[in-house]
Amino acid sequence: MEPLIGAAARRSGLVLSGRREFLKAVGLTGVSWLTPVSHLLAAQAEGSREPARSIILIWLAGGPSQLETFDPKPGTAIAGGSKARKTAVKDVQLADGFEQLADLMREISLVRSLVSKEGDHERGTYLMKTGYRPDPTVEHPSIGAVCCHELSAGGTGIPRHVSILPAQWPARGGYLGGEYDAFQIGDPAGKLPDVTPAVDAARNDARLADLDVVERAFARGRARSVEATLHGETLRRARVMMTSEQLKAFDVSREPKSVRDEYGNTPLGRACLAARRLTEVGVRCIEVNFGGWDSHVKNHEIHRGLVKELDPALSALIRDLRRRNLLDKTVVVCGGEFGRTPKINPLGGRDHWPNGFSMALAGGGIARGRVIGETDPEGLKAPTTPATIADIHATVLTAVGLNPQKENIVPVTGRPLKASEGKVIPGLLV
Repeated sequence: MEPLIGAAARRSGLVLSGRREFLKAVGLTGVSWLTPVSHLLAAQAEGSREPARSIILIWLAGGPSQLETFDPKPGTAIAGGSKARKTAVKDVQLADGFEQLADLMREISLVRSLVSKEGDHERGTYLMKTGYRPDPTVEHPSIGAVCCHELSAGGTGIPRHVSILPAQWPARGGYLGGEYDAFQIGDPAGKLPDVTPAVDAARNDARLADLDVVERAFARGRARSVEATLHGETLRRARVMMTSEQLKAFDVSREPKSVRDEYGNTPLGRACLAARRLTEVGVRCIEVNFGGWDSHVKNHEIHRGLVKELDPALSALIRDLRRRNLLDKTVVVCGGEFGRTPKINPLGGRDHWPNGFSMALAGGGIARGRVIGETDPEGLKAPTTPATIADIHATVLTAVGLNPQKENIVPVTGRPLKASEGKVIPGLLV
């Protein structure tokens, strides 16, 4: 270990005689030697910034085209006639249709050089949500599950991992356990399901008392087996949730009409508004699902319609978080499982393209107004400064104060796995 410490110290401009002096110099005394020094140096370099406390993932299911969203190439052959618009950041353009988001570009950073080894929807979604490629020997947890597992619950009495609007492959707890699966709801305009007793309060209390008698009788002589099912803990959490005042966070009708109109009178707009409300009561990760981006046919037409809904919803979310001093406490991530081919197919569509696509990030710990990486305007060469999906995970985990290299032990196999095998993307964090 000494040679590693010495090298790290020299790179940091420190000349130290031993590892204890090294740890004192960087303020890390008491840290386990199992913690990688390189990560600690990176964390130290980020300064004393308070970590974000929540993540909002705007999930563009189906694979949006980078050329019609965050990486337009107007006037080139691969644009296929798509146009772009200037933004508040000089020389940075977004696709035509992002009128509101363009004005907010100083709050946003773009990673335009994402590369993936998965070009299938299900496998690509798994990789994007977990940071790992599918593996038949283990089910990896999504980034929201990791955050809820590692970060304290605080005073939150409702699920801290939430998925809004139906999704084919919602975020899961993986080997961390089903209790970390995302709590799924539909359009926030509807009533929250399964949280209101079907009978009056007195009768409901009587039913619960009767249930308690039955369960205590059943547990006699088999307490360990009963505890292993987590049935009691699940019931306790459900009862806490059903009586929590924090359930009101799901009810977007409590917002002024002017705020609701700002987000847009759409399921996506209401979902983004609910996401903002949920961050205020301590929910750690909210996944907002917005599908329909699988544009093998009529790519331009499909993207125009979807961008028309995405632009006001995402823009209002960023503005609203900023107004309420929540933007620095919330990491906002917007993207899908891969991009779209530079070449337009005979049906006017673009096919799957994991070889250079885009993602937008904003909020807690994310640098503002930056563009990471560049794709080839002819669509032939690999992107410059490529970043992997695992790198996105490492960056976001670091932004919320977690060590992406921390290992958890997978049950049954006893295999140690890191939260992420990626590295923090240089220049993306402040």
